[in-house]
Amino acid sequence: MLAGRVAMAEEDKPTANLAVSALSKYVSRGFELSKNSIVLQPAATVAYKGFSANIWGNEDTNVYARGAEGGDSNNWTETDVTLAYDWTMGPVGLTAGYIYYSLLGPDTQEVYGRAALHTLLTPTLTVYRDYDHFAGWYATFGVSHTVPITEKIGLSLGAQIGYLAADDASSYAKVTNPTETYTGFHDGLLSASIPIAMNQYITVTPVLNYSFPLTNSARDLIKADGYGGSSDFLYGGVTVSIAL
Repeated sequence: MLAGRVAMAEEDKPTANLAVSALSKYVSRGFELSKNSIVLQPAATVAYKGFSANIWGNEDTNVYARGAEGGDSNNWTETDVTLAYDWTMGPVGLTAGYIYYSLLGPDTQEVYGRAALHTLLTPTLTVYRDYDHFAGWYATFGVSHTVPITEKIGLSLGAQIGYLAADDASSYAKVTNPTETYTGFHDGLLSASIPIAMNQYITVTPVLNYSFPLTNSARDLIKADGYGGSSDFLYGGVTVSIAL
């Protein structure tokens, strides 16, 4: 009985995680947000009984802006704050959350919901609603699977597609007709990572990603709104995380 009480007390304790990623490029929702530089992305998360709070940031070591490298002296380009609640209903894991994006340009805010089926490939649907500066919807559907290699090393593979639907052309417009609101299947993402458990607290994860447009309209928008006039991006790096 005493052992059961101790285990329950341990489960009720808050958890915390610190992580930092060093990547060859910052790509978000298909858009290239850095060029010819390493980005550092630190994050901290605390969680308790399904509730969690996360703060995440992006440090661009050589900011590319206004068509010129080093065109902006502010290397810290973004801070995101996420509040979320996770729960389960049978085999489905559910999440509801809120994100505040603090950007070099106008800030914006989103709410989102996620449903993950705990079965083969863990199919996951996530829907984001931006109700601020970039008003519109962004939804992703993805699958993932981890193959154990050794007791401490695994191979994680993932695939995801994204759908972007702006409320009006002031958020996202078609490049071929700037007065027409952009809506459609947007980006695909393939990922591979190798989590390596150094000990019970520290995990080192090399990662490789490939982001690409799903349609011609998406390709045009990604080229126009990105930094380098490209639409396909192969990038990677490493994440070090510490569980507290």
